[in-house]
Formats: sequence, structure tokens, C-alpha cells
Amino acid sequence: MSLQEITEAGYPEFAGRPGVAVLEFGAEWCPPCKVLLPILEELSQEYGETVAIAKVDADESPELASRFGVMGLPTVIVFNDGQPVDKLVGLRPKGVYQTIIERYREGNI
Repeated sequence: MSLQEITEAGYPEFAGRPGVAVLEFGAEWCPPCKVLLPILEELSQEYGETVAIAKVDADESPELASRFGVMGLPTVIVFNDGQPVDKLVGLRPKGVYQTIIERYREGNI
């Protein structure tokens, strides 16, 4: 299973959904991004439809990356009810992403 790829045109629909959404900014040439994608794919399978997880190629969508102040890759933005609520720069262990997702899914913010 592959993560949905978001572009500038698809961003409003993705971010506007209710609940928790995770958006990863990466690039083809970025080694840590390549390590992160399978982790996010696992999380996507585990959470199913309850959490939207997608990726953005920062080279292909520089305006979108700029809008969120992406300065390093990978950068993961977590949304809750359409609002950006958390930003993680760099590769983190799977458990870090799970903890943040659960915090917002359970309303423990």
C-alpha cells in the first residue's frame, strides 16, 4: 500500500477533513524520508480510515512546503480538525508519531 500523494491542488480537501490528519513533507533524494515512508504506511494501515496520512514531495510542491515553513526533510505536520497542531522535523521512531496521533484522537491536547 502506498501513501496518498498531496499536491497544492489537493491540499484543501486533505487538511479540511475532520479528525486527525498527518502530512509528511519529503523528497525522492532524502534518505531519512525513505526510512520514514514505511513507518507512515504502517501507521496508515493500523489506523485505517480514522486517521488520514499522506505525503508531499517538497520539490514538486514548494509553495505548500513554504506555507508550513518546511526547512528540513522530512517534516511531519499533524492536523486536528483542519488546523496544524504539531510539527516534527527529522526522522523519529514510530512510537513518537503514534503518541502524537493518539493525543489528538483522544482529545488529550
